[in-house]
Amino acid sequence: MTIVITGATGQLGRLVVEALLDQNVPAGQIVAAGRDLAKVADLADRGVQVRQIDFQDPASLRRAFAGAGKVLLISGSEPGKRVEQHQNAITAAKDAGVGLIAYTSIANADHTDMQLAAEHQATEEALVASGLPFALLRNGWYLENYTDQLGTYLEHGAVLGSAGDGRVSAATRADYARAAAAVLLRDDQAGKVYELGGDTPFTLSELAAEVGAAAGRAVTYQDLPVGQYTEVLVGAGLPAGYAAILADSDLGIARGELLVTSGDLSRLIGRPTTSCGTPCGRLPEPQQAGSRGQAKGPTTAGERTPVSEGSQASPAPSHTGPHAPASKVAGPTPC
Repeated sequence: MTIVITGATGQLGRLVVEALLDQNVPAGQIVAAGRDLAKVADLADRGVQVRQIDFQDPASLRRAFAGAGKVLLISGSEPGKRVEQHQNAITAAKDAGVGLIAYTSIANADHTDMQLAAEHQATEEALVASGLPFALLRNGWYLENYTDQLGTYLEHGAVLGSAGDGRVSAATRADYARAAAAVLLRDDQAGKVYELGGDTPFTLSELAAEVGAAAGRAVTYQDLPVGQYTEVLVGAGLPAGYAAILADSDLGIARGELLVTSGDLSRLIGRPTTSCGTPCGRLPEPQQAGSRGQAKGPTTAGERTPVSEGSQASPAPSHTGPHAPASKVAGPTPC
């Protein structure tokens, strides 16, 4: 029986495949599924099965899931289409007789009002209705969606947002990927719900202070009304609807909806999660600050990649939003 990873051509999915290989899962028992197989050609060279899928093409999903014992459904990258796409994957998994489907949802999905969470909530409901054995990996924000903005923070001396004093339990894609691999390799996971986030939550003010201390210069957090922050993001080139979702996600942080205190992530990976201080200590050289260019969509866990397939490159918000001045905003990668 094989383990299928959807979104394996995105950042998160790729890391899950690598984590399974690190755990000595035979390459031939892993199926890396995604739209652009050129991105996983090297995995095929290492013996991993690669299969092309498109969430809009149920037949491709049925082919990919044939003979699978377990499927990791990494959330899709197209907001507004994800409920239908995820339903297609769930139906295909049921038709294939898959023994377990694990889904990368969003932290605190059962009690968050964030706009970004709506499609995750609908997918969780679809899994319940399907009758399939399933496990929920409720991933929090990606730490990379902050650390990838370090050059911009340093160029402008500021982190922008609407999160107030809310704390976010961000973790690296690699940590989330290792947790997903651990769940896929365990028995008796049906019905498990994991709330996943970093061990050390932080406010955006603390993030700014950490970056400033590591760089030896002043970096401050500027908290903006959500309407103004949305305008900043639109001014940076992000589509209005996307910008509104990202700004709304900051309000979710302010309400505590991305604070995770379960400890599930560190228990699954068998060590403390990577902290903000670790990547912030590897700052870009001053001349690199602000070299990222104009606003763009996320590049892909997971992607994530939200944001690609998962977490992962496409314009879907991931478990985080950009917190940078208007002139240089890079989009997040979705969950």
